[in-house]
Amino acid sequence: MKIDWNNKKVLILGFSLSGKAAARYLINGKWKMENGKFSVYITEQRDRKPEDEKEIKELEALGVKIEFGGHSEEFTSGVNIAVVSPSFPLDNELYIKLKNEGVDIISEPDLAYLESDTPFISITGTNGKTTTTALVSHILSTQYKAPACGNIGQPPISLVKDNPDYFVCEMSSYQAEHSKYLQSKIACWTNFTPDHITWHKTLENYFNAKAKLFEVNNIEFSILNGADAELLKFSKSEKCNGKIYLFDKELDNNCSYIKNDAIYFKRDGKEEKIIDLKDCSLVGHHNYQNIMCGVIIAKLTGITNENIKSAIMSFKAPEHRLEKVREFNGITFYNDSKATNPEASIVAIDSFNNQNVVLIAGGRDKLTSLDEFCNSVNNHIRTVILIGEATARFEENLKNHGFSNIIKEDSMESAIDKSIELQPDVVLLSPACASFDMFSGYEERGRVFKEYVLSKR
Repeated sequence: MKIDWNNKKVLILGFSLSGKAAARYLINGKWKMENGKFSVYITEQRDRKPEDEKEIKELEALGVKIEFGGHSEEFTSGVNIAVVSPSFPLDNELYIKLKNEGVDIISEPDLAYLESDTPFISITGTNGKTTTTALVSHILSTQYKAPACGNIGQPPISLVKDNPDYFVCEMSSYQAEHSKYLQSKIACWTNFTPDHITWHKTLENYFNAKAKLFEVNNIEFSILNGADAELLKFSKSEKCNGKIYLFDKELDNNCSYIKNDAIYFKRDGKEEKIIDLKDCSLVGHHNYQNIMCGVIIAKLTGITNENIKSAIMSFKAPEHRLEKVREFNGITFYNDSKATNPEASIVAIDSFNNQNVVLIAGGRDKLTSLDEFCNSVNNHIRTVILIGEATARFEENLKNHGFSNIIKEDSMESAIDKSIELQPDVVLLSPACASFDMFSGYEERGRVFKEYVLSKR
């Protein structure tokens, strides 16, 4: 389906990265020259900030109309199509108004899908989707033009003009929820654990948002984590379409799994060894899952085994995802700031065995269960240093689970200093919390950690 943009008023909900990219694409389109009635508006609830000024001037010079501090009648009336920014709430009054008026509300990935013939490889999951997206792009780029995009950073609409062979698109639950038209060629679901319940309201809604990617009629392949009970169950349901491949278990005739300390791939019952675990650049079982998922996608897109293996060996983990920062005075420092929920921290914590590990955790609490997190800490961590708003609840839960070697600090810097004093083998920043109590986002939190660690002499 192609959208007829003539005589259309397009409203972009949110001055976000994807919203601005959509505006640039639309306002530069040929339809602007063909029909002067075509118009693009951006409405943003928050106040205007000094750092916005450069892009505001650029977009306004192109003809985009922009407002901050609310949603005026001038902007929100007579709208034909709305492009919604990922985290724009479903219960927002403007969203409900536009929906009730029959406005076609789409996501930015929807827009890229409708405006391009490039097939989508959509990757979702509570954890691991960023690493998997980056890895898949890295492997596919040995033979194709296959940029990583979506929630990983670069909006796919900004890549349409480059005419890539594939969009390797990380899809958050927000993006999946808002998507109306997207039909992926390949969709992958890395795992499912509770997250973003405040936005989705219920765990069922959160699951259903991600499931939408697999329920479309024209999907060619669905790839799911066979070791995840919920996803294995979903893979066997009528809702999951396309030819199904599972990873992390040798199930059926189409799968990827670990055997004899190596990763294997099976298609229609024929088995191939891909790579020994010792040759993988990523460590930890959660990363082996990411690799198995990447192997399936690579094989389905025709990448040679040789290129798959060499790409896996040369791949480096994305920033803030169990990222090795440095070794200093016999201590290895890891930045896992992207672990914004307990489940994400668990997979990092479980990567370390028989070592003296100091865990730096805490931040803005997501109020999910800490039972499994505390069990993992008991099995793998020597000392926990807590920072941020969640300190009291984390301390209480850890003590209730029999873990008492807890230190409380007021800042990231003091937490690092204290961890160095303890002379462990490993210092792991894996907060299990959002970052907004002390930082602008997990990226800033990770950068502060890395910069301070790297400053030590």
